[in-house]
Amino acid sequence: MKTIKYSSACLLIACLTACNEGIDPITPIAPGTDETPPAIKINYPSEGTLIQVKEDITSINIEIEVVDDIELQSVSVSLDKKEITTFTQFKDYRRAVEAFNYNQLVNGTHTLTVAANDLSGKTSSASVTFEKVSPYKPVYDHEIFYMPFNGDFMELVSINYAARTGNPGFADSGKKGKAFAGAADGYLTFPTQDSEKNINLLHPELTASFWYNLNASPDRAGILVISPEDPANPGLMNNRVSGFRFFREGSDAKQTFKLNAGNGESESWFDGGDVASLDPAHAGWVHMAFTISASSCAVYFNGEVVCQGDFSGVDWNDCSLLSIGSGAPRFTGWDHLSDQSLIDELRIFDKALTQQEIQSIFNAEK
Repeated sequence: MKTIKYSSACLLIACLTACNEGIDPITPIAPGTDETPPAIKINYPSEGTLIQVKEDITSINIEIEVVDDIELQSVSVSLDKKEITTFTQFKDYRRAVEAFNYNQLVNGTHTLTVAANDLSGKTSSASVTFEKVSPYKPVYDHEIFYMPFNGDFMELVSINYAARTGNPGFADSGKKGKAFAGAADGYLTFPTQDSEKNINLLHPELTASFWYNLNASPDRAGILVISPEDPANPGLMNNRVSGFRFFREGSDAKQTFKLNAGNGESESWFDGGDVASLDPAHAGWVHMAFTISASSCAVYFNGEVVCQGDFSGVDWNDCSLLSIGSGAPRFTGWDHLSDQSLIDELRIFDKALTQQEIQSIFNAEK
């Protein structure tokens, strides 16, 4: 037993000696001269964010990031010149990424200010102005859904958030304020019916209206889809006998927009060919709309008909999900996946609007 203990001790000493000889000992390095004040980024709310909820007093998730070249000392956050929190302990002494909830936000315009100090006494601050506004009131008759994409994915008529898959985000250069910015493998989904959340998108007639700024890569994509599940092809769903699918496909030189709708037994196609196509190099912002009624369907660009035809009425069987910015998850069999284009001012109506009504929306928003 004594021999074993002695041998183990010798082995340990040998290992320590070998490690010390093979690796340089750790030596401290001076941090250097503190040359710049902290850099501040306010991730949310952003400048111009509009917050609309049912409650007069609500909460907001504030997200900030502060970086210093040497070491942070403190970060304080103020709302309308009143301090609401301070941070002095940081996991990374040069970088603070903080998120916290403030639950006393009232209606009105607000200024959020972040101030930071480093150990050398340098200070900096940054501010954004945003607004909590009264609940949204539909602007148009029969409007049942509205997403302005101004910094969040809230639907303002029912006041519910869409679910996000992947990393779609926002572009500052929207048609009005910010816009939905598609991303690879990213999209939004929203329930078509939920009585507890005051959601019902499934009616005998429907109109969708939105602004669209085309990115032709990838060369095909889903844009708006309410489609049923496809038990026969769960990995590549493509059941088209119910609901609708609005999508694009083509090339770098021409993208054609198409509507497919199902009546419960069969499908109908509304493809305007060249008239319903855009040149990606010169498209810019285009107002798009499509209507579904008990007798016809139509597709509009900037208030003008680009495709129309007879239709016997939509069937909504098993159509529980609206997809925005992709055909996924229920229209993927032909690779109409995520759209990396911009979408803004998305509205849905529970009737088939007339061309005059669609032109009124186009003229009001252009």
